[in-house]
Parts: sequence; structure tokens; C-alpha cells
Amino acid sequence: MLDVRWIREEPAALDRALARRRAEPRAADILALDERRRTLIASLQAMQERRNAASKEIGAAKAAKDEARAAALMAEVTELKTRMPEEEAALKAAEAALDAVLAELPNVALDEVPEGADEKDNLELRQVGARPMFDFTPRQHFELGEAMGLMDFEAASKLSGARFVVLKGALARLERALGQFMLDLHVDKHGYTEVQPPLLVKDAAAYGTAQLPKFAEDLFRTTDGFWLIPTAEVPLTNLVREQMLEEAVLPLRFTALTPCFRSEAGSAGRDTRGMLRQHQFDKVEMVSITTPETALEEHERMTGCAEAVLKALGLPYRVVTLCTGDMGFASQKTYDIEVWLPGQDTFREISSCSVCGDFQARRMNARYRPAEGKGPRYVHTLNGSGIAVGRALIAVMENYQTADGAVMVPEVLRPYMGGITKIERAA
Repeated sequence: MLDVRWIREEPAALDRALARRRAEPRAADILALDERRRTLIASLQAMQERRNAASKEIGAAKAAKDEARAAALMAEVTELKTRMPEEEAALKAAEAALDAVLAELPNVALDEVPEGADEKDNLELRQVGARPMFDFTPRQHFELGEAMGLMDFEAASKLSGARFVVLKGALARLERALGQFMLDLHVDKHGYTEVQPPLLVKDAAAYGTAQLPKFAEDLFRTTDGFWLIPTAEVPLTNLVREQMLEEAVLPLRFTALTPCFRSEAGSAGRDTRGMLRQHQFDKVEMVSITTPETALEEHERMTGCAEAVLKALGLPYRVVTLCTGDMGFASQKTYDIEVWLPGQDTFREISSCSVCGDFQARRMNARYRPAEGKGPRYVHTLNGSGIAVGRALIAVMENYQTADGAVMVPEVLRPYMGGITKIERAA
């Protein structure tokens, strides 16, 4: 959520920021709502002050035997007591209206973020790793998995419908190995604290990381009001909600391997074959809580942690800076890491690492007490995939496939695979 004081002081800056994100100007609407709220606050304060003053005057009038004045003052106090609940209700409604509009505003992109409409305007920063060379036409992951009898979309459809998969045997173990490897890397080498968070969260948690209210249709909700997490970013970031931290404990770095659940609203007809776009998938998430001064440095570090996974797996990839029209709602700046998929002959996103400034912290009321300086400040939050396990499985299968339809297991995963070095058709 953006700071309404900044909007009040820099309304033109807000509208310029919204224009960069291809959004309509909102400053005038917000200023009107803010003025209404501030007017009601001033009115209510004046009424409270007058009620208190009149109450004291009643005592003085009675002491002076001025019963007429005392009666008039008592009538005034009675009227104020009658009007004040109405004014309080009006103020509550005005605050709710302002909060509702502020909750719809995306974060302000940093000046360095390239302006653009969609993914075509993203800026490639680097490519890493050599693409594999095949003397045969490489297959897509689902062709490999189905031919081996270890990837079953038909069974999943019978169980749950479209956009689900059943993995079996060595492929199921390979997916598990990938998740465990990523966790170990981030904990042992990158200094993240492993967390096993809830998969169901309340409205406040989803609001805190800006999934609500804008993206409610992208989430799954239970019949008793919980939300299934679309990413572990939600519970991990909310670990600091409504807290006052000491600067000395920052940065906090959390990681978790969890199932994620997404309705894929608006994705009809996209990636309908295979595992690229599923309602349920596993992902290793990274979350950092920092000071404002260290957030951008932490963003580079986090991206490097995600890249380290792909380097260790020997997977070619590229890093792009998302343009203003393609970046996430809560993000100030986002790097996407896209892995090379030979079966599709293209790069596909496998990780997004975003710095969010104090946008989420304001929604969560997460602050810290600086070691020097006056008053508490909002923390800055970052999140990144480290990485999407299902997409890593796809990438390993396609990059490590052989002419006979088998898949070689990357060296770094073999300790997790019980010595299996090659995945072949099930006997």
C-alpha cells in the first residue's frame, strides 16, 4: 500500500507512476477521499474538545448558581453526544473508502525499471550456460514422461480435472530430490532459515502480501474462509506482520518448500499440455526482510541465490528485468529467470525475484526500530522463487534427455536419488 502522505504531497508523481504501469490516474479521487477523511477527523476532534470544555463549564455554572446556563450547557453536551456517533460512523466509512482505493493501487516502479506494455518490452540482462546440442529432435517433457509411463495426466484428470498430474516412480523421486536439493542449498550455503508454514491463511495474511483484494479470483478458498496459499511468500512474509523489530536482527531470510495452489484464472487455452501451468505445484520460496538502505543489494543477492540453483543443475538460462507493464502488482522491480527448454525451443520463466519496498509492510504494519535516528520505520520486503520445482523438473527432463527417450540425472541430484543415474521407461 502506498503512503497517503506522499500522494498528498506529490499527486502528480502518483499519476506519472500509474501511467508508467498503464493504469488510469487516481490522484484526484484519492485527494478528495483524503480531504473528506481529514475534515471528519477535525470535526470529531472539535466536538470532543467542545464536549469536554462544556462539561467543565457545567460544574462552574452550578457552582455559581447559574441554573439556566448549566441547563443550556447540559443540552449542548447531550446534543454533542448524539451527533458524535454519527460523525464516528461517517469517519469510519470515509477511512474504509480511502483504504479500498489505496488497496487497488499497484506499487511504484523504480525509475530504473524499463517502461513497456508486456513481456515483449522486458530487458534481457544476461544469458548463462550453453544450450545442449542434440543429434535428434528433442521432445517436450510430457512426451518423455508419458512415454516412460511415469507422468499420467489422464489419471490426474479423473481424480481432479484439468491442470493436474500424477508423477510415478523415478520421476516422482526426481521432483522430491529437486525440492530437497534446493532447500539444502539455500539453508546451508545461502543462510536462509527453513520454515514449514501453514498452507491455509486468513484474509489478513493474503491482504498483507497484496493477493487480496485484487487477485481473489486467482486463489482457492475453503468453505470456512481460509485461502490456500498461491506461494509461500504469503505466510513467510507475514511472519513479521504487526511486529516491531530491532534493526540488529535484519535482514531476516526465510525459505520454505510448499505446495502452491492457483486457479489460473484468465489462463484458458495457455499451456494446456504438460506441467507448465498447474493448479497445484511445489515451489521453494525465498523471503527477505530488510532495511530500506539494504533492499536493492538484497535483491541482487536473492537473484544470485536463485541462479545458483540452475548453475548447480547445469541448466542454461537468462535473466531479464521486467518492464512496468509486466511486473507484479506489489513489486518495485522484478528480475525473471527463464530456463531454456529444448522441447519448446524457447526460454520459460522459472523464478521471479522482486523487491517490494515498504508496500507490503504498510499493509502488514511491519516495522523496525533503527539503531540510530528517530522513530520506527517500515521494513522492506523481498520475495523470490528459489525455484519452482515442477518447472525445474521439466527443464531437467528436456535438457538431460537422450535419444532413446531416457533422462540422465544431474550429478548434483544423484545423492538424493539413491544412486539412480538414468530414468528410463518403467518396466
